[in-house]
Amino acid sequence: MSNYFKHKMRGKSPGEIAGMIIFGIIFITGLAILFGFVIMWLWNWLMPMIFGLTTLTYWEAVGIFILFKILLGGCGGFGSKDKKHSKKPNCKHESKGEFSKWKHYDDFWKQEGNKAYEAYVDRIINNNESND
Repeated sequence: MSNYFKHKMRGKSPGEIAGMIIFGIIFITGLAILFGFVIMWLWNWLMPMIFGLTTLTYWEAVGIFILFKILLGGCGGFGSKDKKHSKKPNCKHESKGEFSKWKHYDDFWKQEGNKAYEAYVDRIINNNESND
């Protein structure tokens, strides 16, 4: 698995890696803030009119979101304990986030990785030269 990350970061400068990390932190923070405001807006728009409930502040909306996420879980969220035997019809067990297939990556890269990569680059270069 360590070779996978080395392979993905090959040719990237430390500045680019730091930029990607900073962008990721800003993006995730922005999404968290957006979720809080969307939940607050929807609650304050619907719940007082329909059920006569009080309005929420931003932090109360974030708290409700976290509480519902913990209680109800989600497709692969906090609440689902047994993912392999889940009976949820919309959950896909073969998701992109599953890393069990990557346990063989280090062995593959040691045996075939560099050779396969060099063969690929040679094909691309030869293809480009023949098209010129």
